[in-house]
Amino acid sequence: MIYADNAATTRMSPGAVEAMTACMRERWGNPSSLYGFGQDAAEALGSARERVAACIGAQPREILFTSGGSEADNQALLSAAALGERRGKRHIISTAFEHHAVLHTLKKLEQKGFEVELLPVGPLGQVTADQVERAIREDTCLVSVMYANNEIGSVMPVAEIGQVCREKGVLFHTDAVQAAGHLPIDVKAQGIDLLSLSAHKFHGPKGVGALYARKGVALTGLIQGGGQEWGKRAGTENLPAIVGMAAALEESCAHMEENGRKTATLRNQLIAGLSKIPHSALNGDPVHRLPGNVNFCFEGVEGESLLLLLDDLGICASSGSACTSGSLEPSHVLLAIGRPHEVAHGSLRLTLGEDNTQQEVEEILKAVPQVVARLRDMSPLWEDKVEGKRAFLI
Repeated sequence: MIYADNAATTRMSPGAVEAMTACMRERWGNPSSLYGFGQDAAEALGSARERVAACIGAQPREILFTSGGSEADNQALLSAAALGERRGKRHIISTAFEHHAVLHTLKKLEQKGFEVELLPVGPLGQVTADQVERAIREDTCLVSVMYANNEIGSVMPVAEIGQVCREKGVLFHTDAVQAAGHLPIDVKAQGIDLLSLSAHKFHGPKGVGALYARKGVALTGLIQGGGQEWGKRAGTENLPAIVGMAAALEESCAHMEENGRKTATLRNQLIAGLSKIPHSALNGDPVHRLPGNVNFCFEGVEGESLLLLLDDLGICASSGSACTSGSLEPSHVLLAIGRPHEVAHGSLRLTLGEDNTQQEVEEILKAVPQVVARLRDMSPLWEDKVEGKRAFLI
């Protein structure tokens, strides 16, 4: 099997597994308990918080543990909106190709009377600091721009956007789920007020993540109950998962440069090879791009069929976000960068990690052209294009 869907999830690192196993075996007490055994668990929780904070340039008290990136996104947006509403500010700026955890939360806020402005991202999937600056108004309470897109891999100018927001006095949230552990993050230097991350994107366990909230940014609790996480996220902490996340993030950050170089080399080889397929197009910025992300559209091909045939050949890939893999609609990300519906249906996302090899990339480059050619040979629409009865779109 060739696993090339690391944007969907990653294999847990041995270090994360070992940390979790040791915690479940030896420190399984409740961190809220006052007796010594519980305080041993509390010490492990505090240590994990310190380690996660250090990886992104934050203070431990600024880290809130969540069930993952989606919960962190929800809490960040709803908290910033509540703060803005108290000051009479109900305008929110985001982008047209955010993750649905952000977009769906913004829809809920619209229903409550907030005005949401989604900035266009252009054909390369980029939003600029100038766009953000022009969009900010007196009543803007939040800017939410993802660090790197989960489908097409484009990396945003986060530091420049953060500087604009800081100068304008507007809170800045970034969904860094795809970036954490793969790209350098320094929340202070980059002017980030709120940041979301998820452990299973950097070789940690599923079901755990974190929300960074700058000191002074009051959070609205989504889950009511006990006083865990300073009363902002009730429920006994999932200590083994949190410890595993800290171990995985620390390890990923320690090896980020070397892993990034290796993965980007394989990515560039894949892009060069797939670009040779006629009527294909790379999606996303070719330069400002996640090191492992390759996303292509192939005209005359239906994405689901492409994935199933690649699966028959032992290649695990996707056509977009794993969170929407059951949808028959084309990717909102590809539509946002201007791909026609017909073309957007024929997308392929290959996301590599440091475990992928040169040999695997060569196997992918053999398989994809063959599968694309097979699907096109079966398509009457493709035959019409070849015969000139329909125009090619790419």
